Amino acid sequence: MKFQWALLLGFLFALVVAVFAVINVDNVTVNYLFGESEWPLILVILGSVLMGGLIAGSVGIVRMYSLQRQVRLLKKENDKLNAEKEKAEDSEKKELQKELNRDIH
Repeated sequence: MKFQWALLLGFLFALVVAVFAVINVDNVTVNYLFGESEWPLILVILGSVLMGGLIAGSVGIVRMYSLQRQVRLLKKENDKLNAEKEKAEDSEKKELQKELNRDIH
């Protein structure tokens, strides 16, 4: 359900940007570090939205991989601690069993 809402909001945002871009079709001067040129404002708006989406998506992907790596490391640590706990419990059971056997005999 959460994905459906995100998809719906994404389509709504795309529609708003498309309408806004189509309304603004005048030529504008774009200044670069090495010069300037005339571009239709619709291309500037769509290019800016595209670049913003790519940057945000890239940051999200890097964050996702970082979290997956952290989860993998924590799972390994958890497995190691569980194995140590089981080993300690087994040795404690053996000690109790030896003590019980001594008390019986």
